[in-house]
Amino acid sequence: MTNTIGDIEDADVILVTGSNTTENHPVLSSHVKRAVKFKKAKMIVVDPRQIKLTGFADHWLRPNLGTDVAWINGLMHVIIAENLYDKTFVESRTTDFEAMKAVVQKFTPDYVEGITGIPARQMIDAARLYAGAKAGAILYCMGITQHTTGTDNVKSLANLAMLCGNLGVSGGGVNPLRGQNNVQGACDMGGLPNVYTGYQKVTDEAVRKKMEDAWGVTGLSDKIGLTVTKMVPMAHEGEIKAMYIIGENPLVSDPDLNHAEKSFSHLDFLVVQDIFMTETAQLADVILPSVCFAEKDGTFSNTERRVQRVRKAVDGPGAAWDDWRITCEIAKRMGYDMAYKNAGEIFEEIRRVTPSYAGISYTRIDSIGLHWPCPTEDHPGTPILHTSQFTHGKGVFHAIEFIPPAEHTDDEYPLYLTTGRVLYHYHTGTMTRRTDGLNELAPESFVEIAAQDAEKFGIPDESLINVASRRGTITVRVKISDMAVAGTVFIPFHYAEAAANKLTNAALDPVSNIPEYKVCAVKLSKVA
Repeated sequence: MTNTIGDIEDADVILVTGSNTTENHPVLSSHVKRAVKFKKAKMIVVDPRQIKLTGFADHWLRPNLGTDVAWINGLMHVIIAENLYDKTFVESRTTDFEAMKAVVQKFTPDYVEGITGIPARQMIDAARLYAGAKAGAILYCMGITQHTTGTDNVKSLANLAMLCGNLGVSGGGVNPLRGQNNVQGACDMGGLPNVYTGYQKVTDEAVRKKMEDAWGVTGLSDKIGLTVTKMVPMAHEGEIKAMYIIGENPLVSDPDLNHAEKSFSHLDFLVVQDIFMTETAQLADVILPSVCFAEKDGTFSNTERRVQRVRKAVDGPGAAWDDWRITCEIAKRMGYDMAYKNAGEIFEEIRRVTPSYAGISYTRIDSIGLHWPCPTEDHPGTPILHTSQFTHGKGVFHAIEFIPPAEHTDDEYPLYLTTGRVLYHYHTGTMTRRTDGLNELAPESFVEIAAQDAEKFGIPDESLINVASRRGTITVRVKISDMAVAGTVFIPFHYAEAAANKLTNAALDPVSNIPEYKVCAVKLSKVA
């Protein structure tokens, strides 16, 4: 997030898109609702489903799946055509405005309505509202990123924020809501194939030299590694022979699961390190039991870039170890003496090699965390990014054309499917589905469908039906709901016994390599 969670309550206008915030981020959503209810903020919700936040919204735009670039360009078209944009910000802090302007010129309200299904009048009203805010916050989640055009979607939201001068100000920003408690921290620590900690590029010779000196080694590679969405197909083809999976359950979470299962069966050796016996762990040759968050010391970096302490509250069960200890012991057996006394010693090394974390210490975050970047020990941290300039100087507008989703409906597969979460379960259910109370509240998978479609296809509420895509079939219970839009169904992805990702499309965004989980074509049929 460019801004903080609490900062949301300083916004005049909040634009929420691709995020069912009340179910996926219920604590953060309370700030959104307070801003609207008690601080008179206005809200625009852009979502194909009638999520709970639509009841708080001044404008609810209901786009066709996979048309985000079109409606964002449409908002910018109106803002530029009506001369509502922040000229001072655009002229002083950005580049390439004219190229972006040329592309969005054709995205008139009527043209966008033809692509997105959003009525032109609603588009105009929402554009005027966002442009008129002194501080406009954009919140988004995986409904924006999990597309073959996910990178374009994010860049388009950045375009919109820059156009209206909503970066570097309290109550503004472009704020991705991280799906898990330490997703931000994992990326910060180099959990990406092209960077070391703090997003220092592996291709940068000076950075490699610094890391070599810190670790007492030579010859660190300058080659960019693989994303998981590249690794699994390579396992299928025999190019990858072994895999080591830590804290992930791809045999529920990967797209096109039937293909993923075949890919894993082609491995010669599989190691899984986790806190429970997941569906993926059941296939492993070696299982390494690790401790959970309450059983270890360390830090998490949350969605607002706040680095926070986590402290051991109870002992781990049986032979479970800290993840860092497991890693160190494997390294020793492979010939590198990776020796640390504790998690605190590891964090001290992180500080030494990571400029954005250099000023953060256990002492400074003993009671409350700090936002990175925090380059020195007397630095207060950076709650709001880009207050005076962007990381590389001026912000760059991107001229982005609309590209449709990778898969479309037809006579055989007449409905679109989108996937997501429900309030009571989390990700692949590794933890939540072992909790009796949560299983009572959300015991099984379902397909959420509009009443018009249920009637059209002759499907009774609460009945069991088969849902099939070009990749697989699952059996789920019907839930006729006002949340659904005609032509589109929704299935949560938590349930391994009816895994929504047996249906989803593995087509990738060419930049991020994220699959298109949010759009695929399906058909419904009655269970025999």
